[in-house]
Amino acid sequence: MLNKLKQTQAQFGGSSDVIDHWLDTRQNLIVEYWKLATLKPTHHKKTALAKLPSPQELQNFCQHVVDYISEGHFKIYDMVMDSWQSTGFSPTEEINQTYFKIVETTEPLLNYTDKYADVDAEDELEDFDADLSQIGEVLEERFELEDELIQMIAESLAIPPGA
Repeated sequence: MLNKLKQTQAQFGGSSDVIDHWLDTRQNLIVEYWKLATLKPTHHKKTALAKLPSPQELQNFCQHVVDYISEGHFKIYDMVMDSWQSTGFSPTEEINQTYFKIVETTEPLLNYTDKYADVDAEDELEDFDADLSQIGEVLEERFELEDELIQMIAESLAIPPGA
């Protein structure tokens, strides 16, 4: 995820304040994800037990997920639409389809945050590793779709209407 982000930043960074902000926000979310994904197992009585995150670590990650989704839907996309309106550009069917695919990744992300945002230290979190892996896949899919959308946005903002 981080390598792909760096490629996207190298390709589109600096082309728009909106895109730069979007990629910075994504980087923060990826960092929080990897904090959870790289927890080291603990050893107890000669068996390795998966180290589970603290409730605070889970709450932080879940809050970052919700903030990322909210910012995407209610700030970044609005900023893009404002930029398009100021140039007279109208979103294409391809842009609309890509945006719709991004929206489809929202529900599984929110389901994850609903499940893990309010855990207690006593909760066993039996499905945590599988759920975290699955959410990583959903994030990766979302980021790929967002990269496609970023490319379309960058191209649309670089070419004046009617050119």
